[in-house]
Amino acid sequence: MPVAAAPIISSVQKLVLYETRARYFLVGSNHAETKYRVLKIDRTEPKDLVIIDDRHVYTPQEVRELLGRLDLGNRTKMGQKGSSGLFRAVSAFGVVGFVRFLEGYYIVLITKRRKMADIGGHAIYKIEDTNMIYIPNDSVRITHPDEARYLRIFQNVDLSSNFYFSYSYDLSHSLQYNLTVLRMPLEMLKSETTQTRPESFDIFEDEGLITQGGSGVFGICGEPYMKYVWNGELLAIIKDTVHRDWLLYIIHGFCGQSKLLIYGRPVYVTLIARRSSKFAGTRFLKRGANCEGDVANEVETEQILCDASVMSFTAGSYSSYVQVRGSVPLYWSQDISTMMPKPPITLDQADPFAHVAALHFDQMLQRFGSPIIILNLVKEREKRKHERILSEELVAAVTYLNQFLPPEHTIIYIPWDMAKYTKSKLCNVLDRLNVIAESVVKKTGFFVNRPDSYCNVLRPDEKWNELGGFVIPTGRLQTGVLRTNCVDCLDRTNTAQFMVGKCALAYQLYSLGLIDKPNLQFDTDAVRLFEELYEDHGDTLSLQYGGSQLVHRVKTYRKIAPWTQHSKDIMQTLSRYYSNAFSDADRQDSINLFLGVFHPTEGKPHLWELPTDFYLHHKNTMRLLPTTRSYTYWWTPEIIKHLPLPYDEVICAENLKKLIVKKFHKHEEEIDIHNEFFRPYELSSFDDTFCLAMTSSARDFMPKTIGIDPSPFTVRKPDETGKSVLGNKSNREEAVLQRKTAASAPPPPSEEAVSSSSEDDSGTDREDEGSVSQRSTPVKMTDAGDSAKVTENVVQPMKEVYGINLFDGLSEEDLSIYSRFVQLGQSQHQQDKSSQQLCSRCPDGVIKLTPISAFSADNIYEVQPPRVDRKSTEIFQAHIQASQGVMQPLKKEDTSVYREYIRNRYLG
Repeated sequence: MPVAAAPIISSVQKLVLYETRARYFLVGSNHAETKYRVLKIDRTEPKDLVIIDDRHVYTPQEVRELLGRLDLGNRTKMGQKGSSGLFRAVSAFGVVGFVRFLEGYYIVLITKRRKMADIGGHAIYKIEDTNMIYIPNDSVRITHPDEARYLRIFQNVDLSSNFYFSYSYDLSHSLQYNLTVLRMPLEMLKSETTQTRPESFDIFEDEGLITQGGSGVFGICGEPYMKYVWNGELLAIIKDTVHRDWLLYIIHGFCGQSKLLIYGRPVYVTLIARRSSKFAGTRFLKRGANCEGDVANEVETEQILCDASVMSFTAGSYSSYVQVRGSVPLYWSQDISTMMPKPPITLDQADPFAHVAALHFDQMLQRFGSPIIILNLVKEREKRKHERILSEELVAAVTYLNQFLPPEHTIIYIPWDMAKYTKSKLCNVLDRLNVIAESVVKKTGFFVNRPDSYCNVLRPDEKWNELGGFVIPTGRLQTGVLRTNCVDCLDRTNTAQFMVGKCALAYQLYSLGLIDKPNLQFDTDAVRLFEELYEDHGDTLSLQYGGSQLVHRVKTYRKIAPWTQHSKDIMQTLSRYYSNAFSDADRQDSINLFLGVFHPTEGKPHLWELPTDFYLHHKNTMRLLPTTRSYTYWWTPEIIKHLPLPYDEVICAENLKKLIVKKFHKHEEEIDIHNEFFRPYELSSFDDTFCLAMTSSARDFMPKTIGIDPSPFTVRKPDETGKSVLGNKSNREEAVLQRKTAASAPPPPSEEAVSSSSEDDSGTDREDEGSVSQRSTPVKMTDAGDSAKVTENVVQPMKEVYGINLFDGLSEEDLSIYSRFVQLGQSQHQQDKSSQQLCSRCPDGVIKLTPISAFSADNIYEVQPPRVDRKSTEIFQAHIQASQGVMQPLKKEDTSVYREYIRNRYLG
């Protein structure tokens, strides 16, 4: 059965910018370079942007002819071969957008990219480098003295730092939304195709479908969620004039992916964080919310779990869970002019009817559904009232809003003073967070695109039966979301989100049939891998908002962090304080200019002349808003009707207008994700293959000792992990410092010892004795007894490393095996000598040898290739078809074997 719908893959993935004196020609092609599009940009306009898109799809031959004619027509002398009239300016992978300050327009191009994740064959790239090109030529350029300063401020936003894009996957929406759109009924897709046909009619894209009798695949492309798009303002000027394939939307935040190997079965764990572009800024300069309900430091974090053995959104298994962090939705701020580490919190405006909070939670109900769960981690008991101001106001706002909501959809408020429990020696912070996480995940549920497994039906779990969310015939939907906040939404929030994500990960693994109970324990390879992802996620978000990495990590709250971590925490605190005091104002100006919050205008104050940007982010201060919401019915009526489902995912007329639906050939490149991922038209190298280079639980976390259980769900001791104490540079230095502290009076290490301790171990293996002696150089050896003890600690026992003890005597069976191996080698050596002698005696090359072993041509130098039987070939072909979405029906013998297994395993 053909796939009902598929995401539309952009046909503009490679770009080349050609230059003449009067025009720029931007030539874009798909990755296979079989289809081309051309944009013509005028360079004779000093301040206006004139772009022409003929919307024609060119073949490679047509593009070559077009460029040849342009080159010939733009030469200084007709027919002159020495000079060229068309210059190749730059090669790129996408257009970030167009921007203008006080002179003409610039074009921003992505010139370098790096693959960061793969979701169902859809690649996610990180921007590595960009190029900003001025469009008007020098003859028409009108210079302005402040243009260069605006250019420096704009370029202060480092596009090579945590900006991501994809040609076929909508990063601004969640996986649940993207797959829900693809599962629309066929009747709606057909009607939507006829409705959108006049708007997006293109004879070059739809020709040939009539000859197949109307058969094909529906391609779907939706509008991005502009709240999480960071170049929306840069693309706004060309959005209505060019084909949609030229529009490449980027997000800002974090993207990381690791591979969890479960007995050889690859499962990808992906973490995507989307930072809001509304009311965006730095730590002390952006607090609370603006008049439209957008809060500071709002980040949507989504963890995606997928079975990588099947690459298809229809046949594969996918699961996701979404949670949100954001500042307390009130009018509040902190005055940093006092140069205090913790400036006092002040409420800027009185809001007795919780107008700002109502707008904020209305947005969340529309995107996530109900229930909205607030986990408030700010302090509740303080000697001097500081953080408690926010708690009291937030409780009052939630209480006021809840009295008008239906009881089944009220906002759930969970206050928990995390700092107080951390200081207590009697309370375990993570245990309490685990209890909260269980209750939260049970209320919201999670998304999975497949129904419950038959094994879960046979042996249902108590926790699984209590799970919330919305159950549909094809799986489960997450309804509602957890919103976590502290004051900064950095350290405490990241640890709380990790615990909730860990709990949700257990349910996701259970739903895919990978574990027998929805529970994960610490110190397992799976949790260590997930914790490392969340550490990178927290560090990245903290650098973007606070100016430093995380100060308190998961290990800090587990109280197992090494003593050297305290000094690092102090350095991160100082780094954060320095960034907030001296560099945050410049970063805020750059963000305001990049996002289009401030537009430079001739005759008006410049960006650096404004005393504050308060009026830029609060539009009600400059003009009256057109509508005033009701103080009691504060929600949008259409949203309440469809709760607990999120209104954005409901199939209705308003949401259908946001979709572009087209019909393609079955093997058209725009919807063939298999061809896009594997790229059979180009030579691939294993060294460049992303799935082999990503972090793996087996390679990076599983112990290397023989005999250890390879399951990633086995609890291991700290010294059993793949990332051992001597695994990398920083850990080795910590280990050397700890050993130096253990010694009574260590001498200063020599230069040779320091250099050897800082070397990377990723190269070739050295001899055990040499490496041990180098690593133990900083330790003072007092006597023979002490040296034996130190060596015992550094050198691992031979039994643990090799699985055997070489000092023990060998058994008779091992000796017989070894003697047969030696005889086999000697016989082969005799065979080589005899063959040389025979060759010298027989010039005609005819040699008759007597076989010396029972194996025909198998020996220690030569092995015959194995023969593949018919059944193995059929299994391999079925595996290939499964990756393309064609599943094999179960045979009678398969069903009987499964029933026999269940009967013997659980009913016997």
